[in-house]
Amino acid sequence: MKGVLKFAALGAVALTAALVARSPAQAGGAEPNGAALYGRCAACHTATGAGVPGAYPPLGVDFRTLAARNEGRRYIALAVIKGLSGPITVEGKAFRGVMPAQSGLDDAAIAAVLNHVGTTITKAGPAFRRFTPAEIGTVRAGGASLSSADVARLHAGAGGK
Repeated sequence: MKGVLKFAALGAVALTAALVARSPAQAGGAEPNGAALYGRCAACHTATGAGVPGAYPPLGVDFRTLAARNEGRRYIALAVIKGLSGPITVEGKAFRGVMPAQSGLDDAAIAAVLNHVGTTITKAGPAFRRFTPAEIGTVRAGGASLSSADVARLHAGAGGK
């Protein structure tokens, strides 16, 4: 099982690197296309956000629950900015994989993809409040010294389920 998870994590890193090079362009200052950017996420979390049992967590009630709280919003943004490494529990199931940092995304792109997840991919859970590029920028600056392992440890305390 460890070999499978390592292989899956390496595949995710390679796919992410390839997608960084092909991220959707913004036309004349228009908001980035969150649906197109979600293609990066779908490689592991699937097009529906269901995730892959034992490898990649679903983006469902946990996402909406986190997005309803300031600490959770910080965690979600940092998960994209810094990545995750280490165990988290989502919907009662443990996940020990690695999520690579999405370093090729600016604050507007991160807000757009998170808003796509919160409005289109996830339907269950608390009402969704949209992320703004300014909010993402504030989180990025405040979390500059954190590692991906530090971010993973924030999950439960931020309200993750």
